[in-house]
Amino acid sequence: MDTKGRLVAGSHNRNEFVLINADEIGRVTSVKELTAQICQICGDEIEFTEDGEAFVACNECAFPVCRPCYEYERREGNQSCPQCKTRYKRIKGSPRVDGDEDEDEFDDLDREFDYNGRNPHPFGEGVHSSRHNINRTVSGITNSSELDPSAVNSEIPLLTYGQEDDTISADKHALIVPPFMNGGKRIHSMPSSDSSMTLPPRPMDPKKDLAVYGYGTVAWKERMEEWKRNQNDKLQVVKHQGDKGGDEVFDPDLPKMDEGRQPLSRKMPISSSKISPYRIVILLRMAILGLFFHYRILHPVHDAYGLWLTSIICEIWFAVSWIFDQLPKWFPITRETYLDRLSLRYEKEGNPSELAAVDIYVSTVDPLKEPPLITANTVLSILAVDYPIDKVACYVSDDGAAMLTFEALSETSEFARKWVPFCKKFKIEPRAPEWYFAQKFDYLRDKVEPTFVRERRAMKREYEEFKVRINALVAMAQKVPEEGWTMQDGTPWPGNNVRDHPGMIQVFLGQNGVRDMEGNELPRLIYVSREKRPGFDHHKKAGAMNALMRVSAVISNAPYMLNVDCDHYINNSKALREAMCFMMDPQSGKKICYVQFPQRFDGIDRHDRYSNRNVVFFDINMKGLDGIQGPIYVGTGCVFRRQALYGYDAPKKAKPPGKTCNCWPTLCFCCSFCSKTRKKNKKSKDNKKKTKGREASTQIHALENIEEGIEGIDNEKSALMPQVKFEKKFGQSPVFIASTLLEQGGVPTGTSSASLLKEAIHVISCGYEDKTEWGKEIGWIYGSVTEDILTGFKMHCHGWRSVYCIPKRPAFKGSAPINLSDRLHQVLRWALGSVEIFLSRHCPIWYGYGCGLKPLERFSYINSIVYPLTSLPLIAYCTLPAICLLTGKFIVPEISNYASILFMGLFISIAATSILEMHWGGVAIDDLWRNEQFWVIGGVSAHFFALIQGLLKVIFGVNTNFTVTSKAADDGEFSDLYLFKWTSLLIPPMTLLIINLIGVVVGISDAISNGYESWGPLFGRLFFAIWVIVHLYPFLKGFMGKQQGVPTIIIVWSILLASIFSLLWVRINPFVSRDGVVLEVCGLDCN
Repeated sequence: MDTKGRLVAGSHNRNEFVLINADEIGRVTSVKELTAQICQICGDEIEFTEDGEAFVACNECAFPVCRPCYEYERREGNQSCPQCKTRYKRIKGSPRVDGDEDEDEFDDLDREFDYNGRNPHPFGEGVHSSRHNINRTVSGITNSSELDPSAVNSEIPLLTYGQEDDTISADKHALIVPPFMNGGKRIHSMPSSDSSMTLPPRPMDPKKDLAVYGYGTVAWKERMEEWKRNQNDKLQVVKHQGDKGGDEVFDPDLPKMDEGRQPLSRKMPISSSKISPYRIVILLRMAILGLFFHYRILHPVHDAYGLWLTSIICEIWFAVSWIFDQLPKWFPITRETYLDRLSLRYEKEGNPSELAAVDIYVSTVDPLKEPPLITANTVLSILAVDYPIDKVACYVSDDGAAMLTFEALSETSEFARKWVPFCKKFKIEPRAPEWYFAQKFDYLRDKVEPTFVRERRAMKREYEEFKVRINALVAMAQKVPEEGWTMQDGTPWPGNNVRDHPGMIQVFLGQNGVRDMEGNELPRLIYVSREKRPGFDHHKKAGAMNALMRVSAVISNAPYMLNVDCDHYINNSKALREAMCFMMDPQSGKKICYVQFPQRFDGIDRHDRYSNRNVVFFDINMKGLDGIQGPIYVGTGCVFRRQALYGYDAPKKAKPPGKTCNCWPTLCFCCSFCSKTRKKNKKSKDNKKKTKGREASTQIHALENIEEGIEGIDNEKSALMPQVKFEKKFGQSPVFIASTLLEQGGVPTGTSSASLLKEAIHVISCGYEDKTEWGKEIGWIYGSVTEDILTGFKMHCHGWRSVYCIPKRPAFKGSAPINLSDRLHQVLRWALGSVEIFLSRHCPIWYGYGCGLKPLERFSYINSIVYPLTSLPLIAYCTLPAICLLTGKFIVPEISNYASILFMGLFISIAATSILEMHWGGVAIDDLWRNEQFWVIGGVSAHFFALIQGLLKVIFGVNTNFTVTSKAADDGEFSDLYLFKWTSLLIPPMTLLIINLIGVVVGISDAISNGYESWGPLFGRLFFAIWVIVHLYPFLKGFMGKQQGVPTIIIVWSILLASIFSLLWVRINPFVSRDGVVLEVCGLDCN
C-alpha cells in the first residue's frame, strides 16, 4: 500500500478521510488521487467514461470490470457478472449480442457492428492469454532458426489434445489437457453449453516445429533446460551422502530430502536420572503431607485453639496451592531447533525465499513513561532482523496518539537506512544500537573486515546524533502549546485530543520507494493510531492489539504475527527463524497456535533482590507446561498463528476406525437397550463434533459459498447468508473478511491503494467491533487487564497447543522495574487481572470442559488465577509468630518423637524438591531463594490489594487505582534499588516486619526474666518469627541501609499500626483459655 509518504487520518463513522502531506508546506490532498479501481479479471485500471465517472459494468453490485473484459464476457462468455451472476445489460456504445432487448436509449446503430476500433480478439484472447503466458514466451515472433525442424529436440514428446493419435508412434506421445477442460483455469468462463463440448485429437507432424502449434518457443526450451539442471541438482542432494535407493531418486520432493526432509525441531525430555528422583520425591512429599495433616488435626492445642485452627486452615490452603503448582511440572521437556534444515527446505539457492511472512506488533501508550528512545531501539532491532526483507512488516501502535511518538518514529525510519545495512553487513548482535554500543566486551572478536572499526566508529557517531535529536523531541514535548501541536505543513495534529481523535496511519518504510543507503529495500514500518471517541470502551492494550491485527490483515496479512512490548528488543536476530522451525514444520506445525519465548532482562542488579528475572517461572514452570499442551502466553515475545487468533479450532487428525468384535450375543433386553442408548448418545456427540468441525472449517469453503451460494435456496439469499455470518463475526469490512479466508496470508488480489486505505481506516474505527465477536472469541480477549492469560487460555480450549522455545542466545530482552515500589505495582496489575478472570465466565475452574484443554493444563491455568487468594492465609500465617511470642502460646502442642519425624521429613522433602528442580531446570540457588522471598513480599502486599480491588471492581463497580509517583535518583547505576517511593502497598509488609521484630524482642526478654526453663519452648516460636523476617529481608536491608530513603509516612503508619495492634492484643488476649482464675503460690515470706 503506497500512501506517497503521507499521514492518513480519517474516521469511517464520520466519513472523514484525508491525506496530510507533512513534507510540502501547506498541502492537504484528498483521497481522490488514489481512487483508481483495478479490473478484477485482467488487472488493468478501469477507464473513465465521457462523463468523468468510472466505468461500471454491473448496475447491481458494481463489481469492478474494465470495458474490454465486459464486452468479451458478453460476446464470448456467459454474459453475466462474475460476482452476483446478474446478466449484463448492454451499455451505450457496446455491440448488440444475442439476448439483448431493444432499448431505444442504448441503441447506437452507427457503431452497432463497428469492430475496427474494438477488435474482440486482442482483448479477449490475445491480451488475456499473454497475461497468463508471460513466463512462457518471450516474444510472439519466431525466426528461421526456430522454424528449423532440426532445432527441435528429438527427445521432446509430441503433444496431442486429450487423446492419443494412432498416426503417431506410441513412443512419441504425450497427452496435454486443454486449460479449459477438467477444471483448468480460464480468464473468461465459457457459456454453459461449452461445458460438455469435446475437442477432437490434434495430431502433430514430427517434421514440423512445435512453435507452429504454439509450443517449443525459445522460452519453452529454456524452461526444459532449467528443469533438467534442477533434476541434476536434486540428484546431487542425494548422492552427496550416498545412494538412498532407486525409488527415492525420482521422488518429487527431492529438494527436501536429507537434511531438508528432517524435522525442523526436536523434543528432548529431561533425562530419567534427573526427572525420576524428582517424581519420587514429589510422591513422598504428598504422602508425608497426608500424615502431617493427620497428626495436626488429631492433636489440637486446647489452650490456644484459635491459633491452632488458623494455622491448620492456612497450611491446608498452602498444600492445595502447592499441588496445583506441582502437578503441571510432571512432564518437563526442552526443545532444540535446526536452523540449517529450515534454510535448506525453504531457502533454495537461486530461488525466492519460501519462508512465511511475519507481521510484528509494537505497542506503546505514553511516550513520557515509555521513552521514545527505548521504542526506537526496539523498532530498529526489528527492521534489522535476519529474515527476508519482503517478509517482515513492523506495526507500531501509538494508543496515546502522541505527536512525540510519531516524530520519533520518523527519525527512526531515517536512521534505519544507515543502521540496517550496517547490522547485516557485519552480522552484529544485538541489533538494538543502545545495547550494542553499551556492551562491555571485545567487539573486534570474530571480525575480519578491515573496514569494520572505521564504520563502527562512524555508526556510533551517527547513533549519538540520533539520540540527541530524540532527546530534543522529548524536551520539546514537555510543554504542550495551548493551541495544540501542528504538523510541518501547518495542519493541526489529529491526535491533540487524546480521547477524541480520528484513526491515523503512516507508512514510513516499505513500498513507497524508500531504500537504505546501499540501495536495498527495507522492511515495512507503519505507524498506527486507532480512532478514539468519547462513549466507547477501547479495552486498553487488548483493543489496541486487535486493531493492529485487523489493519495488518488489510495491508500485509502475514500468516504469522509477533508481538513485543515497546521495551523488549530483539536480542537474537534469528528469533523469527527459531519460531518458524516450529510453525513451518510440515509434521507438527499445523496444530501450534503460538511459540512463546522466555523473558530476559537488562539493567538488573547482580543479586536480583526483587526477583525481576522470574527465573523459576520461566525455566521450571514453563518447561513443565511445554510437556503437556504448551506454555501460557505471557504478553510479549510470542509468535502467533493468525488463524488461531481468529477463533478457529485446531485441525484434528483423522483417527483410524476402531476394531470391534460383533461375535458377542446380546445377553438381555437391558443390555440391548443400554447399548442402543450408548450408540445413540455417541451418534449425537459425533454429530455435534461434525457440526463444530464444519464451523471450524468454514474459512476454507466460505469464499465458494459466498460466490456460488447453497443449492436449493434463492441465489441472492444464499449469497448473503454466509456473508452476514462473517460480518457478525469479523465486522463489516469485505477486504478484511476476504483476508481471513487466506490461510497462507497475502492481500486479496485486485485491491487498489485507495480501497486498502479506506479499509485500513475502517477497521481501526472505534465502532468497528460493535456486535461482533472481537474480544469475545476472536483476537485478544477482553475482560481482564491480563489479556495475555485469557487469550492463551481460549486458544488452548480450541484444541491448539503452544511451544516454548529457549534459544542459546536469548531471543528478546527488556527492561524490568528495579524499584521495589514499581515492581509491586507491576505484580499488582498481574494479580488484579487474575482476580478479574476468577470472577468472570472464563474462569478455568468452570469454563471450557469438553473441549481440547488437557487436565494438567487446566490445573496450571487454575493456579495462575487463584494465587492472589493466597494472600489472606499468608498474611494470617505471617502474623502468627508475633502473636505466639507476645502471648507465650504456640500452634503446636508438645512434640513427640513421631511428630519430630514428620516435621523433619516434611522439611527434608521440601528441600529435596527444590534441589531437584534446580538440577533439571538449571536454576541457581540464589534465584530460587529470591523467588521464595518475593512470593512472601508480593503475597502480603500486591496480591492482597489486588484481591480487594478486584472484588470492589467486579462486585460493586468501584474502580480503585494505586499510583506511583516517580522520584529521580542519580547516585549510581542501581540507585533505585533501595529507593522506597510512597505507595500504600508498602504498609502491610513493613507492618508485619515490625510486629515480628517486636515479638522477637518481647519473647527473648520474657525468656531472660523467667529463667532457663523457658528457653526450650521459645526456640520454636523464634524459628517461626525469624522465618518471616528473613523472607522480608529486602525491606529490612533497605530500611537499615538507607534510612533517609524511606518516606516518613511509611515508618509512622507502620509503627502506629504495630503498636496499636500489640497493645490491643495484650489487653484482649483472645486465644488464652478463660475457664477460671489461676492461683499461684506467692514466693515471698510475708512473716
